Amino acid sequence: MPEEQLVTFGLGSEEFGVDIMLVQEIIRIPPITRVPKAPSFVEGVINLRGNVIPVISLRKRFGMENAEDTDLSRIIVLEVDSRVFGIRVDAVTEVMRLEDDAIEPPPSIAMGVDSHYIRGVGKIGDRLLILLDLEHIMGGEMNHDSGN
Repeated sequence: MPEEQLVTFGLGSEEFGVDIMLVQEIIRIPPITRVPKAPSFVEGVINLRGNVIPVISLRKRFGMENAEDTDLSRIIVLEVDSRVFGIRVDAVTEVMRLEDDAIEPPPSIAMGVDSHYIRGVGKIGDRLLILLDLEHIMGGEMNHDSGN
């Protein structure tokens, strides 16, 4: 039976998942440099071994309240359509396999997150896992160079 392998993470009381094939690495929160005139959900950029990588706050993108970083806070570095970026999360929870038949299409509003950011909802026992559509999370604001 076809299945997906996911990296799961927490954000507030919700649990989310992203395709492990898009994940380059998971790092502790380094210093983040703010970028003038960046979209509000872009926290800034980090220097990762000489590469400048934008960091997105999923809390801001989803309209959630900010939270203080903890020892568990991480940035998941992803590559989507040849673009490398990081998403800031409260905690990375696990790497797991989810069978395709355990994934349902997104409801119109899923746990307070706008449904066009979601590609599906996975059912794991009595837990629900929100599967993110990273293309939409990046949004049109990040599809162009900042010199537009």
